[in-house]
Amino acid sequence: MPGTNATRTTAAVEGDVTVLLIGMRINHFWAVHHWLPVFLAMPRMLRELAKDPERGLLSHVLLTASPRTYYVVQYWESKEKLYEYAHSPDMFHHRAWAVINRKERKGQVRGHVGLWHEAYVVPEGSYESIYADMPPFGLAAAHGQVPLERRGKRARDRFAYRTRKTAGAAEARTDKHVVAPGNAPDEG
Repeated sequence: MPGTNATRTTAAVEGDVTVLLIGMRINHFWAVHHWLPVFLAMPRMLRELAKDPERGLLSHVLLTASPRTYYVVQYWESKEKLYEYAHSPDMFHHRAWAVINRKERKGQVRGHVGLWHEAYVVPEGSYESIYADMPPFGLAAAHGQVPLERRGKRARDRFAYRTRKTAGAAEARTDKHVVAPGNAPDEG
């Protein structure tokens, strides 16, 4: 199959990972004029972000949870870049939310469509991945792939993987709190 990798790989992530899950739920199918604009807004935002990679969106996956619920998993460079996009007055997201907020203030929101998002910043050492016979997907599409052996064949090993930068910072934090035997204030 074109684009697949006939080996086992893992995501080449280094450092923290910023993930946004954002979606909608169609509460009333017959209210097309309410939910269709919301449904069409996300592809517009994704196109806008694709045209300007400096905004920080690394990759995304469009998904459906049911015939009523659609969502996108987005991988970002950082939470700061995500916030910057969300609050930038020159971007479509800001204008779309302004419309929703105006309708809400006027009492025009009738519950025809539900909106939701969840954002996560996952520290290095708190995620792992494995891809077998897969093209780049999810974290690997956002950050690239490396052979599984580079990070460990077992999930436990991949969770334990640390970049030199992160490992050095953790060591420095640990060293600050080490007290040599005989030097502790309460030792007799």
